[in-house]
Amino acid sequence: MRIADVIGTVTLNRWHPSLSGARLKLVAPLSWENLGDGATAPLEEIVLYDELGAGVGSRVALSEGREAAVPFHPEIKPIDAYNAAILDHLDYEL
Repeated sequence: MRIADVIGTVTLNRWHPSLSGARLKLVAPLSWENLGDGATAPLEEIVLYDELGAGVGSRVALSEGREAAVPFHPEIKPIDAYNAAILDHLDYEL
């Protein structure tokens, strides 16, 4: 699981029928350095499947790859990243 900031919304003119009812968000995954003072540039942006309603500026926890499709079993969705949680507060130590 990774932590990312929502930086935008993806708009499609066609979609797979199994994606109805959710939004696609553009997120910037964060490294440990980004979580601290934000001095380094965020990692490469990815598209996130979001059923929780995260908005631009929200911090989310995401799962990627095979784990992203597990919550939808037995219905398979063509996604690579899934919004697992919207984070209100984050405590960590380096």
